[in-house]
Amino acid sequence: MPRAILLILDSVGIGGAPDAAAYGDAGADTVGHIAEACAAGKGGQAELRSGPLAVPNLDALGLGAAVKLSTGRLPPGLSATPRAGLFGVGREVSKGKDTPSGHWEIAGVPVPFEWGYFPKTVPAFPDEMIAAICAEAGLPGILGNAHASGTEVIEQYGEESIRTGKPICYTSVDSVFQIAAHEGHFGLQRLYDLCEIVFRHTAPLNIGRVIARPFLGETAGAFKRTGNRRDFAISPPEPTLLDRLKGEGRQVFAIGKISDIFAGHGVTHKIKASGLTALYDATLETLDMMPDGALVMTNFVDFDSEYGHRRDVPGYAAALEYFDSRLPEVIARLRHDDLLVLTADHGNDPTWTGTDHTREQVPILVFSPALAKGEIGIRPSLADIGEGIAHWLGIAPGRHGKSFLSGLAAAE
Repeated sequence: MPRAILLILDSVGIGGAPDAAAYGDAGADTVGHIAEACAAGKGGQAELRSGPLAVPNLDALGLGAAVKLSTGRLPPGLSATPRAGLFGVGREVSKGKDTPSGHWEIAGVPVPFEWGYFPKTVPAFPDEMIAAICAEAGLPGILGNAHASGTEVIEQYGEESIRTGKPICYTSVDSVFQIAAHEGHFGLQRLYDLCEIVFRHTAPLNIGRVIARPFLGETAGAFKRTGNRRDFAISPPEPTLLDRLKGEGRQVFAIGKISDIFAGHGVTHKIKASGLTALYDATLETLDMMPDGALVMTNFVDFDSEYGHRRDVPGYAAALEYFDSRLPEVIARLRHDDLLVLTADHGNDPTWTGTDHTREQVPILVFSPALAKGEIGIRPSLADIGEGIAHWLGIAPGRHGKSFLSGLAAAE
């Protein structure tokens, strides 16, 4: 029985979303602009980067071809002619450019409602809600209370948070309430408990996630976020691919923040890992032991959290090259009838203004020894990805999307 491996390169968008202008993102192109910056030494960071973007394994599976299909432009250093697998472009139909909506739609369930957002004002959160949260949690107050970059807000308020016991609360253009607090001085479990309290207040507002952002260090300049992030998310509005597989008695391995994104629904094995290396290692270890008919789904969050939001072009490029360098390890572990799918949930162009996600189309790169190479075109919904995996694993189709595998030829 075949197995499926779904790797989400968080925020690795490829431009071209037809509704990008509505989000202020017309012209954003995460992969294309990174490749252009690397080739030209632009972005004010040339001293940190030398030479063109080098991702030969992703390119062989169709990354360059997917970018060209999405935007009409071929980035420097990439090829328009894949050597193996299927390539295409995914177009999100869910509103917004948030992590949950992208992942849920990939798993076959577009978001049918509008997310709630906090206004770009100071304060960002309603006074009565903060007062109720502080009373329930026994807090002396909060810091921040604005739209902010996570790393910058910790630098700004970290010392005061340690001194006063007040957590740092902030939001962004995404549907999110984030809470940063020191693992030792505030306490990690206390931070999680606080997030659960906040989630009870934000869920009725259709706020997608409350995120715990623990950090360590004692002084500004030394603060560093840890791998103990935890997302408290609204549940998907209907059963996703994960639920459908679990209902069929299949095993679903969720690596990284996948289980949090789906609020645990449909997950049979939750595997914690933080950082590109650990996420890759966990994925490979799971491949070595996953049974027939199973799905492993990994979110490689560092592209987004460490480089996209921080507008770090050379860092993002280096992370893509690292991911690419280890891709042969995954391919070497595939059985003849295994299916490997690489995609993304949204964009986060590090050359763009601001520090938020960008509304972009995403690559769909598909490989199996049992499949011939080809093009699957621009898919009208990311739900086609989940339906393609459902088709491959032999379960009934869902209500949304159409399998990208229908009518395709097998490898000779």
